[in-house]
Amino acid sequence: MISATYEWAFDPKTPDEAFLELAKAHKLDEMTSQFLYNRGIDSEEKLTDFLTLDISKLHDPYLLYDMDKAVSRLRLAIENGEQILIYGDYDADGMTSASIAKEALEMLGAEVQVYLPNRFTDGYGPNQSVYKYFIEQQAISLILTVDNGVAGHEAIAYAMEQGVDVIVTDHHSLPEELPEAYAIVHPEHPDGNYPFSYLAGCGVAFKLACALLETVPMELLDLVAIGTIADMVSLTDENRQLVAMGLQVLKTTERMGLQELLRQSSVRPEEIDEETIGFQIAPQLNALGRLDDPNPAIELLTGFDDEEAADIAKMIGAKNEERKALVKTIYNEAMDMVDLSKPVQVLAKEGWHPGVLGIVAGRILEKIAQPVIVLTIDDGKAKGSARSVEALDIFAALDGHRELFVAFGGHSGAAGMTLEVDKLAALEETLVRYILDNHLDMSRKKNLQLDAELRFESLNLELIRDINTLAPFGMDNPKPVFWLKDITVEQARTMGQDNAHLKLKLSQGGVSYDLVAFHQGSRLLDFQQAQHLELAVTLAINEWNGKTTLQLMLVDARVNGLQLIDCRAKTAMIPEGVPDIFEQPESSLVAVEAVPEREEDLRQLFRSHAFEAVYFKNVIAKPYYLTGFGTREQFAKLYKTIYQFPEFDVRYKLGELSHYLKIQDILLIKMIQIFEELQFVTITDGVMTVNTDAQKREISESTIYQDLKKQVAFQELMALATPREIYDYFTHDKEDDHHDHV
Repeated sequence: MISATYEWAFDPKTPDEAFLELAKAHKLDEMTSQFLYNRGIDSEEKLTDFLTLDISKLHDPYLLYDMDKAVSRLRLAIENGEQILIYGDYDADGMTSASIAKEALEMLGAEVQVYLPNRFTDGYGPNQSVYKYFIEQQAISLILTVDNGVAGHEAIAYAMEQGVDVIVTDHHSLPEELPEAYAIVHPEHPDGNYPFSYLAGCGVAFKLACALLETVPMELLDLVAIGTIADMVSLTDENRQLVAMGLQVLKTTERMGLQELLRQSSVRPEEIDEETIGFQIAPQLNALGRLDDPNPAIELLTGFDDEEAADIAKMIGAKNEERKALVKTIYNEAMDMVDLSKPVQVLAKEGWHPGVLGIVAGRILEKIAQPVIVLTIDDGKAKGSARSVEALDIFAALDGHRELFVAFGGHSGAAGMTLEVDKLAALEETLVRYILDNHLDMSRKKNLQLDAELRFESLNLELIRDINTLAPFGMDNPKPVFWLKDITVEQARTMGQDNAHLKLKLSQGGVSYDLVAFHQGSRLLDFQQAQHLELAVTLAINEWNGKTTLQLMLVDARVNGLQLIDCRAKTAMIPEGVPDIFEQPESSLVAVEAVPEREEDLRQLFRSHAFEAVYFKNVIAKPYYLTGFGTREQFAKLYKTIYQFPEFDVRYKLGELSHYLKIQDILLIKMIQIFEELQFVTITDGVMTVNTDAQKREISESTIYQDLKKQVAFQELMALATPREIYDYFTHDKEDDHHDHV
């Protein structure tokens, strides 16, 4: 079944002539100009600011609160030869943040050690045991946190008590009370006035590097681009500048580890863009932190040994493949546990790897559009991640029930938690009660803003090149999404490992383009047969065998009206869990497994229920459409044969009679019933007797014969008609009913 994941919104604003002239002066076409206008870029100043990439547009790092204090303390540590610990995080933002700080400090001659906490043994943020080890065993006298720290009260207090200063650089949500650190550099510090609030952890580390080095270290911008895109922060203002310039640096990066990652991902340097980072580099770096010790990433990103870089890159690639396999296995097992009769899903099992549960929860959320909590059970505790729909702020729903948890944190759309196993039922009950008490509409979907309606005749490579002047795309600057309708699916096939993805050939007005739909392989039949299909798509350039073409990428899909999916082929199967139309007619998604004998039984269900999708296998127990309803010659031959026998036992002789007349038994039974109705014969206790004085009557007078003719026609439709013909049959019938009532 094809069902929209998002609520589509389409309300484009028409730019005024003055703005179009401004855009034209910047060599922008009309469509690209409209995209900018719709995103609030509606003046000359905003347009110039958006399109101009210049390091002079970066904000002064000293506008960040405590930056001067942090820089002074670090310079003092360098002068005195102090041992400095850079304490990062186990994701791509934390890895790049630590690498930026390391390289900047080493340029100034600092004595630096880097530590990225292990997700499983150290947890997130400052860890007192780790701090104690480095203070006591490594003679650390200054700690610099990057991409963490504002929630590390206990560990930071411990270090400060030991006479070890802690400088915090972070970008995460600020708690009500900040830790007693030596300095806290944060773009949203309550006592600061930094003009841009949405720096990633690597962005804050980069601003520290700029202040320390008293220049903009362009060679570090490749790391900034990776961390900023990976952390999915707003790609506006300063972040847009940093990422755009960082992508250019990345195309010529001299970092051996990044070169190896790109090589093993089959990415050519000149092709690198924000999607390269989002779908190739960042997932591999994150996989290391999800499954193992993240610290080799620092050597990968900053090292100079090409053999070691190659080994680490290979190891990270293997970890990423392991991560994919784990996600697939756990996803399948978790989906088997889903109960769609419940408004939320709390799924827990022993043995699930805790490092990938957030990914699994997100995938299930996409599939079923319900809040999902996926937990692994170990030693009496359940630990994992939650992902929620737009309608439910899962942090607000659970924040007032801290007694349920050993640990809990998160925000409106996602949360992490640990709780005792015996409290799982209470967790589910709490969420269900919150939904009921607050009268939440769980069917409410997240909005998808459509930028323009797409016509194939207007598509060309020049258009996508114009659109790419708006890149890099990301949070708050999404890639333009087009509304595509009035299309025909000419071809559809699965592709990729385990046939996970789809590739469609679409036509509109005599023009055809390919579309790629990731993670939609299971919906091959749905897309092949959908009528009135509408798509939300983005544009992409595909380069293959030296040929450059334009292709479409699926964002969302919907169908107006009933979806009828043909599963009559032997190899086609009705998806598991779809109820039979006669067993659960109230369901919006049903299957016609077997064709009823009475057409009216099925038609009545379609009249009285608003189905969204119907899968039809149409197994016909008695295929009269194959036997027909009996010819005049067959009826004459039957009558002539049984007339020769005054009495005929149909209970035991029917098979012989069928074989002799070469009439299939299901039709022969109907013919005998017709004779009985017309009083040509009488049947008593299974013995048929010919009425020699019966009146002459036409076979067509028989009600059984008339019903059989209708049944044959109905079965022919259900067995042989195209999906479109069956679709029209049922939908037109409903329209006729509607007009009758009007």
